[in-house]
Amino acid sequence: MTGTWNRIDPIRQIEFANAVAVEIERVLARQGKVTNSDAVVAAGRVAGAVAAAVALLAPTDIRAIDTMQERLPGMASRFVRILAAEATERLTRTPLSTAHEGQGADIQPLAGTGDLDAMRVEDWAGRVAGSTFLQENLGISRSTLHRWQRSGTVVALRTGGRKHVFPLAQFVDGRPAPGINEVLSAMPDPRRAWSWLVGPAPGLAGRIPIEMLKHVKGISTGL
Repeated sequence: MTGTWNRIDPIRQIEFANAVAVEIERVLARQGKVTNSDAVVAAGRVAGAVAAAVALLAPTDIRAIDTMQERLPGMASRFVRILAAEATERLTRTPLSTAHEGQGADIQPLAGTGDLDAMRVEDWAGRVAGSTFLQENLGISRSTLHRWQRSGTVVALRTGGRKHVFPLAQFVDGRPAPGINEVLSAMPDPRRAWSWLVGPAPGLAGRIPIEMLKHVKGISTGL
């Protein structure tokens, strides 16, 4: 398997990660060695994300990984522990209050954005791309992207100077997921808004807001 199709079709890459996650969950369920259902789901999601990321690597990088087979289990354990620690810290410092499901969530701006400002976008925002990539691979023209950005319909993250990149996870069939404009209206700082969108929301039973927006048309955020 090569990363060519992933680079051409980011949406298919997400579908690939989800498919891997489902298969991992099935395997763990059949084995019966992991009885915690939450752990099974989490393992599937992590495995899917890692598989999709590896598929994007250059052949030389993949061959380099192959030379480290004996060390991979230990490295994977350290990676998961670091991931869990960061997720726990992020969860505890994300104040969110929600109404009952169906009435939407009351989005509260995140406190302490200094950490996000100091980090590279690529280190926390997931896969991002510039306008050229979006035009060539998703068919989104620069004028349309600029219009979405001005109207607050799409999340644009500044990476230095006046350059912006766009998280790929916000697009569905070449368009921003519905509801992003409402999130940005309540939380105008794009970094804070995207951090909330891609993190588990306690008021939404730990679900990921951007995934909910992508799969439920017309969802209300209660803003």
